[in-house]
Amino acid sequence: MKDDFIIPLNGLKPGKTSFGWKVGAEFFRQFENKDIRAAEISVDAVVEKSGTYLGIDAVMKGVVTVPCDRCGDDVELPVNADIQLSVKFGSEPVAEEEIVVSEGRETVYLPEDGADMDMSQTIYDFACLSLPMQKVHGEGGCNPDALRYLAGSEDAADNAGERGDENNPFAVLKGLYDN
Repeated sequence: MKDDFIIPLNGLKPGKTSFGWKVGAEFFRQFENKDIRAAEISVDAVVEKSGTYLGIDAVMKGVVTVPCDRCGDDVELPVNADIQLSVKFGSEPVAEEEIVVSEGRETVYLPEDGADMDMSQTIYDFACLSLPMQKVHGEGGCNPDALRYLAGSEDAADNAGERGDENNPFAVLKGLYDN
């Protein structure tokens, strides 16, 4: 499946070339991501080659299904990301002053003899980064049974004080600071 996300750099004609990929749950399982239960994402990329310049612009849109952080049920979340890469051949610069940011693009360094560029790691990273930190249903969308269970644990703690102080060894300390 990793072969599906390859951009062949050798033989790429000058100008713009389009690529399109579909990303499903199996893609995320290859990266051992068990949180993404289902996925339906399309990635449309345009590779521009001009002399030694190689730029990749991709748009990623779709949805993934993950467990809700609050109730544990499945929640569908949108995935929207714009990927802008500049590909350079050679070794990555060591000194900070050598790093050049080109038009807000992320720079990717490939070996000079690189014949292909595997986009799978980049697609995976951008898909995961486009998800919110807290993955929850919208207001009122969580499983009511799970919410009642969670609220019940708080009620149990509140009701402990109402049951009586006869079995509480700290009951003698209750009025200590009332003076």
